[in-house]
Formats: sequence, C-alpha cells, structure tokens
Amino acid sequence: MANTLLTISYITNDALRTLVNLLSFTRLVDRQYDDKFARDGAKIGNVCNVRKPPKYLGRTGDALAVEDATETQVAVTLDTKFGVDLEFSSTDLALSIDNFRDRFIKPAIARIANKIDADGLKLFRQVYHSVGTPGTVPNAILTYLLAGVKLDDSAAPMDGMRSIVMSPIMQATIVDALKGLFQKADEIGKQYAKGRMGTSGGFDWHMDQNVASHTVGPLGGTPLTNGAGQTGANIVTDGWTASAALRLNQGDVIQIAGVNQISVQEREDLGVLQDFVATAPVSSDAGGNATIPIDPPIVVSGSGQTVSAAPADGAAITIFGHASSHADKVTRQGLAFHRDAFTLATADLPLPRGTDMAGRASDDQVGLSIRMVRDYSIETDRFPCRLDVLYGWAVLRPELACRICS
Repeated sequence: MANTLLTISYITNDALRTLVNLLSFTRLVDRQYDDKFARDGAKIGNVCNVRKPPKYLGRTGDALAVEDATETQVAVTLDTKFGVDLEFSSTDLALSIDNFRDRFIKPAIARIANKIDADGLKLFRQVYHSVGTPGTVPNAILTYLLAGVKLDDSAAPMDGMRSIVMSPIMQATIVDALKGLFQKADEIGKQYAKGRMGTSGGFDWHMDQNVASHTVGPLGGTPLTNGAGQTGANIVTDGWTASAALRLNQGDVIQIAGVNQISVQEREDLGVLQDFVATAPVSSDAGGNATIPIDPPIVVSGSGQTVSAAPADGAAITIFGHASSHADKVTRQGLAFHRDAFTLATADLPLPRGTDMAGRASDDQVGLSIRMVRDYSIETDRFPCRLDVLYGWAVLRPELACRICS
C-alpha cells in the first residue's frame, strides 16, 4: 500500500483489531468500554460503574409481597495505564499495512495483551471457590468437573459462556490424560497437533502463560472461632501460633466447621462447607488471636443470604488443602468461570495537542480502547510514537468462578 494510506487512524484501528485477536483470558470475560470520556479523555483514577442484577426471595401463595429492586454496582477504577513505545522511519511508512503490522504493531500489542491478561488472572485472590491440591497438577478430569459443580451450585448459567484457563503444565497434563476421550475426530487431531483441549466437560478450555501463582500462608496452631453467632465480613479467631507476623496470605481459602454452602435459588443447605477467601494478610497477636477479613460475608437470612448458619464458638477453621504440608506451597491458580465473573473496563485517553498526530480507536462491541500518539524528529527523520491503554479490572460476581490449584 502507498504511504498515504498508513494514516494514524488506519494504524490505530489496526492496533485495536490486533489487540482483540491477541488477548487470551480477557476475550472470555465481560468487557466494558465507557464512552463518557470520549471528548476529553480519561486518566488514572477515573471510575466506571458496572451494574449487577438484583436478587429476589420470591413468594408463595396469593398475597402480594413486593420486594425492593436493589440494583448494586461494582466500581471499577481505571488504575492501570500501560503502553509500549516504538520508533520507525519515514521509509517504514511506505510499507503495506500487513508488513507494518508484523514489524511494528504486532510485537508491541502482544506485550500490551500479555499485561492485560496477567493483571486479570491475578483476580483469583478474590475468588473463594477452590478445588484441587496445592502443589499437585490435576491429572484427572474430576478436578475440573468439581469446579463445574461449584459453578452449578452457584447458579452459573449454562449458556455456552463457561471457560477454563490453565497454565501450560496443567494443559499438558490433562491433554495427556484425556487424549482421545469424548471428542470428535477433528478435535482429537487438534489435541495432537496443538496440545489443546478444545471443548470438554461443559467448558471451553484455554491455556495462558500468564496464569498467576499463589503461596499458601504458613498457618500454625489450631485456629478456632472465638465467639458464637458471628456474621459479616470479619471472623474473630484464636488458637493460632502466638505473635506470628503472618498466618494467612491474601487469597488463602478457609472453611469453618458448621458453616455450609447454600443453593443460590432455594437457599437450601447443600451439606458441604462454604469456601471463604482471606481478603487481606492475617497475623496473630501475643495471645494467638487473629481477625480474618473474609469474602463472602457471613449472612444467614434474607435475599443476600450466603451460608446455612453462623459458626458456633470454637468451630474449627481449616485452610484449603486440609494439610499443614501445603503451607508455603507455591501453586499456579487456574480458573474455571462464567463470562460474568470478571469485568475489564477501558476508556478513551485524551488526545494531546502539539504532536505530529494522535489517534484513538475504540469499540463498545469489543469493550476496548487504545490510543496512539506520534511525533517527528527532524534530526533523524524518524517517528517516535507510543501506544497506550487505560484499564481497570474488577470481580463482578465471584461466585461464578472457581480456582483450580496445581
């Protein structure tokens, strides 16, 4: 193509298309593009609000029982501005768009896509459902099916939008274990040719090198609840090793004896312990006491009910994995999830003046926005430029996701 076709608008729109194609985890989740910043541009710290649907109890019988439609929102802070800076010559602008993409755009966008995916996968720390054994790569489909059970019990829709994202070693292990099972001939061929699972067990399976790792806290002691009937987002405990600087890491999963998971629709006791995630690091004091901030909060009645009952005094607390040998284990955290579990918000960055040229490309259908700014150096006859994306991640509905330890 002639040089005149490689305008800033053409290049920026091609960069957006390339970004969409190179994203992995991010392509599988909810994405929100906020166009309210389209005129002036957004900056770090701006907030986008994403709506969550209301929950209802329902009624039995003829009598009308109107419930308040409490529509909650999740505030997504645009806290990350990431980009890649590159430079090309006036001669490079004479390239065709395909050659220009391969030489300049694709390598830069690949780095941006990896950063966005990696930040999104770190949201596992806010997910409380968990399966698998820390330090052991799952080698049977049952582990993944149990993640599906967690989603089923949380009323995750069966609408073809469930996915599993796993690390390279998780993929290699499960593909080897299941090669040839429950697949069409062309899918089996893909397993051998590409080492990928495709669709199985109610999920679309994907590998992402950016799957994050978690270190299980050092634990210590025999932790118990300290006080009966506790509710809310904090649980008071005792029985820990005294004066320990750290007992639980943020993202550790715990269970409390007698506090069971309930079905989302009928709120019936499912007979299995509810998973809770520690939302901050936890240390014990000189008496071995510690307060654990948890999610979900303990709510025992109403439309927001989360568990079957509040814990009794002295209820045993176990850390996910149920063995002290898992303490300090570093474990990759695969994820099984419905699309609506997580959300990525992006917004338009401002277009500066006084440069050679600047352009933005956004698409509310794909929920992404990217900016390119180009300047000119007369001394070197080169065009330094920058590609930037402003975004923020949030957990929209944590009950629609489950961690898979490896």
